[in-house]
Amino acid sequence: MKLVIVESPKKSETIGKYLGSDFKVLASEGHIRDLSTHGKGGLGIDIEGGFKPDWQLTPAKERVISSLRKAAKDAEVVYLASDPDREGEAIAYHLAEVLHLPLKAQTRLQFREITKPAILEALAHPQQIDMNLVGAQEARRMQDRIIGFMVSGLLQKKISLKSAGRVQSSTLKLIVDKQKNIDAFVPKEYWTIDIDVVIEGKTYKASLTKVDGKPFKCSCKEEADAIVARIPSQLVVSSCVKTPKQVFPKPPFTTSTMQQEAYTKYGFSNTKTQSTAQKLYEGLTVNGEHVGLITYMRTDSTRISENFYLRHAVPYIHEVYGDEYIGKFTKGKKSKKNIQDAHEAIRPTGTHRTPDVVASFVTPDQAKLYRLIYNRAMASLMAPKQVEATSMILSGNGLDFSLSGSRTLFPGFSVLYHDPEEKEEDYLPSLNQNDEVQRKDIHAEQKFTKPEPQYNEASIVRTMEEKGIGRPSTYASTIKTLLDRKYITAVKGVISPTDDGKLAVETLEKFFPDIVSSDYTAMMETKLDKVESGEITSLQNLKDFYSVFIENFEQAKENMEKEKDEETGELCPECGRPLVYKRSKKGQTFIGCSGFPSCKYIKRDAEADQPEYTGENCPDCGSPLIFKKNRKGEKFIGCSNFPKCGYTASLVKGTNKAKVKKVYTESDYVKPCPVCKTGHMVIRETPKAKFLACTNFPKCRHMEWLNKKEK
Repeated sequence: MKLVIVESPKKSETIGKYLGSDFKVLASEGHIRDLSTHGKGGLGIDIEGGFKPDWQLTPAKERVISSLRKAAKDAEVVYLASDPDREGEAIAYHLAEVLHLPLKAQTRLQFREITKPAILEALAHPQQIDMNLVGAQEARRMQDRIIGFMVSGLLQKKISLKSAGRVQSSTLKLIVDKQKNIDAFVPKEYWTIDIDVVIEGKTYKASLTKVDGKPFKCSCKEEADAIVARIPSQLVVSSCVKTPKQVFPKPPFTTSTMQQEAYTKYGFSNTKTQSTAQKLYEGLTVNGEHVGLITYMRTDSTRISENFYLRHAVPYIHEVYGDEYIGKFTKGKKSKKNIQDAHEAIRPTGTHRTPDVVASFVTPDQAKLYRLIYNRAMASLMAPKQVEATSMILSGNGLDFSLSGSRTLFPGFSVLYHDPEEKEEDYLPSLNQNDEVQRKDIHAEQKFTKPEPQYNEASIVRTMEEKGIGRPSTYASTIKTLLDRKYITAVKGVISPTDDGKLAVETLEKFFPDIVSSDYTAMMETKLDKVESGEITSLQNLKDFYSVFIENFEQAKENMEKEKDEETGELCPECGRPLVYKRSKKGQTFIGCSGFPSCKYIKRDAEADQPEYTGENCPDCGSPLIFKKNRKGEKFIGCSNFPKCGYTASLVKGTNKAKVKKVYTESDYVKPCPVCKTGHMVIRETPKAKFLACTNFPKCRHMEWLNKKEK
């Protein structure tokens, strides 16, 4: 038996259907190890010992690891087929370490699409684990742990903020700076003047562009009125130029452009786009075939393989549209950043699975995203659109008005994909110089300059990509983290910083300017790229980072002032010191004593402090019973004499009535309790299983599972 280990269970299901009975496909379900929280500062990194990481098994993965170990022990060969990027390479490395597999064995499989040909091709050419990629990913993880633990801890202690991070903080600064510019913006008045003209019986709009040979600018009504008074009823054509143009298709999607267009066209959040793309990549059942529908969705490359162009795209375009629609093959532009450039752009894995075919087998959101990916990729391989553009200048009394139009001579790629940013223009008839044109209505409109728009999820990702902040795999998670930390809000798609977000940036700018600098963050990403390519070592990269960081950290630790709590104007009823507004670790505001920790008084809502009585007394101690809530907010009955009396009772769902507890008799006893010695083990039952439990519960919590047949 040969074992193939992938990351996700869904992917293992897809791949398992392509391989024969000689193969077993299991999933690691992501990372199986992470940095521990041991050692100095809980970093899990021995910095003095040469940045040695202390990797520990993820507790939640014990079951997965156990099954992988058993399967690996029985397998003649173990193939590691985690995702084809830095993170996937690190997962393969940790799997090899935990399963005691040779690191230099040719057992690393990489495929950019989950189709039978791609998987068989990968099996035919296994590789070694790329330790440069592993080094780059581990350096990234250690940098993020150092910043995350040390800076976040300082922010929590000094100003009660939740966290900081290398990518999230520089992204947050972009958002805060944009908001500052918007808040400081002062609108300025300006005017536009347009006229309606009639050409061959049709009305067109022309805009004033020049006055007495100078560019038109108008900032007040008096100027606008004076110009309007000069506009004649007849204008003369001073220029009419027709120009043939080619409109080339946009390249296929990268991660960021896919997120941007899915947001623009469908309002998808970045997280939703990525999770939907993940399902398309991992595989869905279409026409009875379980197959990955798109190539790997984390990439910053616009390249498409020549094999796909020749074997899939050309025959399809020839059959559906004709040879004149086939575009020339180009290798695409390489990204300046090399991290994901080994991958192709995001494209469909097969042209025969058209959007219309796929739509009836997938969810509506999956169908929408697949259609975008399919049409954009196929259009990028088609011939350009041919248009005839016409520009005209109409003149009179020293005023020049311009108007333009175009007509399509050959649709090219536009038969399949329409660029949402491209504006359709009306066809403009050809006129000769000195022809006269009749003017109709005049439109003089007062306007005011507007500030640049706030970021949305599409534009912030575009800016992150332009500035080199983060990588394709981190765009969506970065925005989600900022939202979860309540550093930003996203209302109807518009991203705004919160007060906490502004405070975080203000503090970090003062004490950790590098962390919030997009240039510095981009430079760190470039250094990680150099680790990946083998130009520098992971250790050198970490030393360069830490030498600058620790100097800033020590200064911040010494000079960052602890946030002063705002006084409420009341005095503590227990010690007489001022009451202040405080913030809990969860970010909730409450009123407490400024003398904490010597005085732990907290002002509570009077009504909330009043217990709700059930009207019955405790069967154990006779005290009144009250309704309580557990940590999950679920209601139950408890004794008002708690903690002296621990009596509780569950409620019948949807009511305030206590569940009747079963009274066990000697006929129910299975055996004496081996722990407390005074209780007896009895059979109890949940919807999923039966087990033995002590009759002294909750004082004695001993339990034993019954054998599998009895479960």
